[in-house]
Amino acid sequence: ELSWEALEDAGIVPASLRDSRTGVFVGALFMDHALLQDRAGWESITSHTSTGGAACIIANRVSYALGLQGPSMTVDTASSASLVAVHLACQSLRLGESTLVLAGGVNLTLVPETTMRMGKLGTQSPTGRCRAFDAQGDGYVRGEGAGIVALKRLSDAVRDGDRIYAVIRGSAVNNDGVSNGLTAPNPKAQESLLVDAYHAAGFQPSTVDYVEAHGTGTPLGDPIEAKALGTVLSSEQHRDQK
Repeated sequence: ELSWEALEDAGIVPASLRDSRTGVFVGALFMDHALLQDRAGWESITSHTSTGGAACIIANRVSYALGLQGPSMTVDTASSASLVAVHLACQSLRLGESTLVLAGGVNLTLVPETTMRMGKLGTQSPTGRCRAFDAQGDGYVRGEGAGIVALKRLSDAVRDGDRIYAVIRGSAVNNDGVSNGLTAPNPKAQESLLVDAYHAAGFQPSTVDYVEAHGTGTPLGDPIEAKALGTVLSSEQHRDQK
C-alpha cells in the first residue's frame, strides 16, 4: 500500500513500471508476523506460510505485485535498517542497475516477545519515555510504522519534470567492529562514518546546520553519539555557527 501511494505521490502510474528496472529496498528488523505463525501451531501451516514469514518477501512481494525487475531485497542492520536500505538504493541508481527505486522500512509490534527481549537486554525505558540526550535518559521506547520513498537520479527527475522534495547528496555505512560489547557503539567508528558521509556528499562538516540524530535516550549510546557529532562538526577552525 505504501509503495503504491509513493508512486501516486510521484505521479507514476504503477502499471507503467511492469518489467522495468525498478528496485525495492526495505529495512526490517524483527519478524513478529513469523512468530505469530509459529505460535498458531503446525496445523495452521499452509502453502503460504513460508513466504508469509520470510523477511525477503517484504521487498519481493512489492516487486512481484508491480512486476518490477530491478534489485529487490530486505535489509536488516538493526536500528539503521531503513537508512541503509536508502543508501543501497542510491548506490543502485548510481550504478545504473535501477532507473527508479522504492526504498524505506517497516516495523510492526505484533507479539510481546520482541519487546520482552529488548527489555531483558536493558535498552528500553522502564518509565515508557525516551529522553534523548537528557541526563535522565534511561532507554528507548519501541514504536511501529512504515515509510517508503520513490527515488530517481536527479538528472532523470529534472528531465521528467518530477516534484522533488529533497536531494540525497551522499551517504555512508560502516560497523562498530570491536567495542566494549556487541550492542555498544564505537566512538571512532561513528566519527569515521560521519566523515565518510560528508565526504561523499561533497561538503565540509562546518557547513552543516541541522542534524537528525539516532538519539536512543540510553546512558551509553547518547554520550557517544553526541561526542562523535561534536568532534566532527566542530573540527573546522572557522565555523560560523556553534
